[in-house]
Amino acid sequence: MARGIYLLEEVYFHPMNSRHPREYLQWLVNYKKEDEQRDGSGAELTSGLSVRSRAIDLVGAFYAIGITGHEQFKAVTLWDCHGGWEGGWRQMLDIYDNVKPELFLSSIDDLRHKAFSRPMGGVQGTPDLQALRAEHYTAPFFLHEVAHVRPGAALDYLAAVREERTPILADHGHRLVGLYEVLMSDSEVVTFWGTDMDSHLRTQRAYDAAVGLDAEAQADPRLLDWRKTARQYLDGPWRETLLAPFPGSVLAPAQS
Repeated sequence: MARGIYLLEEVYFHPMNSRHPREYLQWLVNYKKEDEQRDGSGAELTSGLSVRSRAIDLVGAFYAIGITGHEQFKAVTLWDCHGGWEGGWRQMLDIYDNVKPELFLSSIDDLRHKAFSRPMGGVQGTPDLQALRAEHYTAPFFLHEVAHVRPGAALDYLAAVREERTPILADHGHRLVGLYEVLMSDSEVVTFWGTDMDSHLRTQRAYDAAVGLDAEAQADPRLLDWRKTARQYLDGPWRETLLAPFPGSVLAPAQS
C-alpha cells in the first residue's frame, strides 16, 4: 500500500485581530463540510473557494494556543490527501496547470496575512486518519511537534518515537495521531498527539519531578530518557506546542 500524503498549513493573521482566526476557521470548516457531500472523488476549481474535492480532506482545523509557544495569532490545519500522490495531492497541483484565473480569487482575501505549508508523508506506525474519522475520535487538545533532525535522520527519529516515546506518552494519556516525514526536505519531522488538559498537566509535572523540581508529583524518568534519545537525531530547533480543535471540525469534541 502506498504511503499516506498529508499537508500541514500554518496561517497567520496581522494585525492582531482575534476575530480573524475564528472567521477563517469557520469559513474553512463550513465549505469543507459541503465538500464532504460531493459525489465521487473528482475536483473542481471554483471562483472564491479554490479547489473543491472530497479527496482533499480537512481532518484537523485548530486554533494555536499562543501561551505554549506559537506566534499569535495562528491557525493550523491538517489535510489528508485521499489516494496519496495520485489522489488529493495530484488534485491540489492540478489547479496550477495553466494557472487558471480562478486561482487568484478568494472569498477570504485580505483576511490572512501569510501562510506556510509542509507536505508530509506518513511512516510506519502512523494511524489511518480515515479510521480515526470512522471511530469518531476527538480530543480537547492536540500536542504538535516540529523537530529539525540531522539531514537524512528523519525516518530514524520517527522510528524511535514509535518504539520509545509512544508507549511513554500513552501512559500519560496521549494518543498518537500522526508520525510524518516532511517531504521535499530531509531534515524535518512532525508528530501529532491527542490529549486532554489533565493529561497534559500530569505529563509536565512528571517531567518536573524527574528533574527534581516538583516534590509533590510522581516522577517519570522515562521522559528524561526520551530527551536523551531524541538528541541523537536532532540538529536544530525542536518545539512542542498545543492546539485546540475548532468547534465543528472533525477532531473537535461535540459542543454541549
